[in-house]
Amino acid sequence: MIELTGISRATYYRFDPEAVAAVKDVELRDAVQRVALKYPAYGRPRITAELKRRGWQVNHKRVGRILREDNLLCIRKRKFQTTTDSTHNHRIYKNLTREFVPTRPNQLWVADITYIRLAEEFVYLAVVLDAHSRLVIGWALERTLEAKVAIDALRMAFDKRGAPAGLIHHSDRGVQYACGEYTQLLKDHRVQISMSRKGNPYDNAKAESFMKTLKHEEVHRVEYDDLADARRGIRKFLELTYNRKRLHSALGYLPSAEFDKIALIEKVPA
Repeated sequence: MIELTGISRATYYRFDPEAVAAVKDVELRDAVQRVALKYPAYGRPRITAELKRRGWQVNHKRVGRILREDNLLCIRKRKFQTTTDSTHNHRIYKNLTREFVPTRPNQLWVADITYIRLAEEFVYLAVVLDAHSRLVIGWALERTLEAKVAIDALRMAFDKRGAPAGLIHHSDRGVQYACGEYTQLLKDHRVQISMSRKGNPYDNAKAESFMKTLKHEEVHRVEYDDLADARRGIRKFLELTYNRKRLHSALGYLPSAEFDKIALIEKVPA
């Protein structure tokens, strides 16, 4: 158009403010991409700092948005942090789920704990899922790996779902799930306790699969500033994205909340 009209690019942009903004955004996106490709180990803070060194006036949120939109977030190899301590003297319960396939909600809950690395510390996320719909019904995020984080997640699950008759709770045999306070809470609600066999992660496959999804689709794509920022991000992913929007192939490509709602409605007699 500029060549056809015989005017300069600068003249055109002076009379089209929206075009100027659009070009600036394109130029910034190009600059972000160049830095990300040149320094593949850089995350949002370092890329922002590099852009400022090159004369750009930009904040880390805008850079983070561009990185997310262009799928350029650095996914770093994280330092491994174990969360399962099965060397304890608490009772280990039999695995009740090896031949059990839930056919409706509130038959089987599965629980697990994982770590999330922040800039200068590890924090720990405990979740409780309904195994039928993969719906996250309880979660807690804390700095400590003590039993409290698992107990808080379980209490949230009870608050949301109650304690239906015949419910089985399955977990690994870590101390957080085997300790007296946690198992007593389950017994108080008349829940059957089930634990994985030693050294067999497949016994808790649904929970393990969820944790991989969480890491791949949320945690490894975001750099949380601190614990409060992590809680906000995790809450949004669990309660809005994962539960209500993410499509599950095992559920006929329905979100967990929708699949769970249909199953609960079908359970109610006409």
